[in-house]
Amino acid sequence: MNVQQQSTSNALAAPLLREARDAVEILTLNRPAARNALSEEMIAALHAAIDAVSREDAVRGIVIAANGPAFCAGHDLKELTARRGDADGGRGYFAHIMGSCSAMMQAIVHCPKPVIAAVNGMATAAGCQLVATCDLAVASDTARFATPGVDIGLFCSTPMVALTRNVPRKQAMEILLTGEPIPAERAREIGLVNRVVAEGTERAKAIALAELIASKSMHTVKIGKTAFYRQAEMSLADAYRFASEVMTENMMARDAAEGIAAAIEKRKPRWEDK
Repeated sequence: MNVQQQSTSNALAAPLLREARDAVEILTLNRPAARNALSEEMIAALHAAIDAVSREDAVRGIVIAANGPAFCAGHDLKELTARRGDADGGRGYFAHIMGSCSAMMQAIVHCPKPVIAAVNGMATAAGCQLVATCDLAVASDTARFATPGVDIGLFCSTPMVALTRNVPRKQAMEILLTGEPIPAERAREIGLVNRVVAEGTERAKAIALAELIASKSMHTVKIGKTAFYRQAEMSLADAYRFASEVMTENMMARDAAEGIAAAIEKRKPRWEDK
């Protein structure tokens, strides 16, 4: 095997692939044989990629997709089980993995760029959590979603955090307590995904959605995404006070002045992302 072939082989074996397509960065889960289970290596790779892309001015949107027949099967149970032989029965490692995964999910929320899931096949447990954590989600009409931890004696408590922030409580509780998968259209009805599209088109549709958002002022998008998540945890009165302050500051931005002027003058705005 020559150097180029070795390099290609190593790239294909990586748990996460990165591809820049104009202003959109595509992060592809790449453990198809393991149904893209979130191994320790994949969690670290995804967290690092999100952090890196957050700092790249040329990137204006992120799509998380997957290779193979499943989007993500959640945590790598074989990897977790292998640590039961540790002196502490695996407790320290389990805490490390759950903490690392939770930090990665929060990195998606804190990323100033919109993050869109392109879901093919099954998204279960932490895979369902990943979909719920992304700002937006486009799903294949054959995709399914589940939190089946209850079936193996391991309640999906960390997926529950993202799930209950996306769908009504009783629907979330039913998914968590039964472990039964729901189809893509039902996921759309309860708010877990935004759009359901023909199988095989979910990645392209997610990229198109990212490109649409990328055409906006990134300064404005960053302000909006940050404020969205902050106000969601506040009381109604506090949320309005906070949002009023945000809008006041936003009005002082160059792009707000330009966008309003463009609307009045009936022309296309020229964004400077500031």
